[in-house]
Amino acid sequence: MALISFHSRQAAQIENDNLRVTVLKQGGHIAEVFDKDCGVSPLWIPHWPSEEPGSHKLEKNSIFGDGPDAKLLAGIMGHNLCLDLFGPPSANEALAGLTVHGEASVLEYQITQGDDELLLELTLPLAQMWFRRTLQLRGRHIKVRETVRNLAAFDRPLAWTQHVTLGPPFLEPRTTQFRCSMGRSLVSQVDPGFNAYLKPGAEFAWPVAPLSAGGMANLEQMHETSPASSYTAHVTDPASDNAFFVAYSSEFKLAFGYLWKAKDFPWLGIWEENCSRQGTPWNGATVTRGMEFGVSPIPETRQVMVDRGHLLDTPTFRWLPARGTLHAEYWIYSSPSDAIVEKLEWPTE
Repeated sequence: MALISFHSRQAAQIENDNLRVTVLKQGGHIAEVFDKDCGVSPLWIPHWPSEEPGSHKLEKNSIFGDGPDAKLLAGIMGHNLCLDLFGPPSANEALAGLTVHGEASVLEYQITQGDDELLLELTLPLAQMWFRRTLQLRGRHIKVRETVRNLAAFDRPLAWTQHVTLGPPFLEPRTTQFRCSMGRSLVSQVDPGFNAYLKPGAEFAWPVAPLSAGGMANLEQMHETSPASSYTAHVTDPASDNAFFVAYSSEFKLAFGYLWKAKDFPWLGIWEENCSRQGTPWNGATVTRGMEFGVSPIPETRQVMVDRGHLLDTPTFRWLPARGTLHAEYWIYSSPSDAIVEKLEWPTE
């Protein structure tokens, strides 16, 4: 299979008359879903130089540092898979070689390409797991199927999150609008940035959340002014079998979103970064919104995840049986539109 260069990274690409999809060989990130009619990909491309995680050297003087997040930051783009961690490794796990959000974010995938399909496969040697993802173009939709297999002879608590991150020029804090099928919600006690504007630990109903300074904020739009940061966790609507989010840009007249089965991924985490992080490689210049759907609500270590057990009456991880296999399916949606799309429906194939 012929690879291409995408922002100095090895990548595979499929396209049709509507969309172009680009996937990085190292890390497996869905780096681009380019809508040809609207002329934009909503997914985040960091402003810093991108490196192959496998060749990145952990050095203190690197812009990425030498911590457990260095390889991830060096190579992250767009839609990042978090497996089998959602958050940082413990100190002992980091010494053993695990990185933030797990090995799937930094290892090299085997990619097989068809006319309208990409097949990605990966063995996670430290986690003792096997992973497969297929992406199939279906007009203006992308069908994604994932399989996770436990290679170990013991049941294991599993974190499995689709870390979808949107960025400029599609993402504009003052104008980009969001819709979600969420119910009970919670502001994280610990904010990942440095300018949290929501009240820590507050429970609320989507989309209106309490501000730290008093008053309320509508999360259907990002905080307009910088610096600002937040992280909120949301349980999918129990009245529906499916869950979704949609982001809409009035500038590009594009509605972009994801649709998934609530039983597969009961949580949506929303991470907001609006020029809050001043250290390298962020340098106070990053605008992103992560729409992170998965089996866990909050980025945290494995032990904290397991000790927590439940949040808002919902499990905070899934069990993967010994030698067992789990499957999930979801869709990526991209469509020109003159207005926000209020709801996504499961496509008919």
